[in-house]
Amino acid sequence: MRNYPRNSPLAAGRVLALMLIADGNVCASEIQVLKQLNAEGRLGLPPGGLDVVLRDLCEDLMMGGQCTGSLLASLDAEALRSLMEEVSNPQLRDEVMSLAQAAASADQHFADAEAFVLGAACRYWSVSPSRLQPATGGAA
Repeated sequence: MRNYPRNSPLAAGRVLALMLIADGNVCASEIQVLKQLNAEGRLGLPPGGLDVVLRDLCEDLMMGGQCTGSLLASLDAEALRSLMEEVSNPQLRDEVMSLAQAAASADQHFADAEAFVLGAACRYWSVSPSRLQPATGGAA
């Protein structure tokens, strides 16, 4: 797994990308919501930067696993902790959390895998799980 500088746009983008691929289906509605919210700009990524981070994350996960199921299956607890620790700035964490929730809610379905990634962010970032309430009213 690549290492990114702490609190860099790439580190923040990777946590968001992890949520996007969590359920195995990056929906057009998720991407559209992130574009409407200017996710790349808010995280400090250049135009098209989230696509690059998403591709790199998928490559890293495929290299680390057997590719026999979910990409998240190759992400162990230590790797997940390491990814989350690369984002330590509270404001950047809030930005990532807000964007991740918006994307997770975009398709009107809050998948278990999305809840898992957002729950991990809550645990590692000491954020109250009550923040995991999608704006669309889906079940967490």
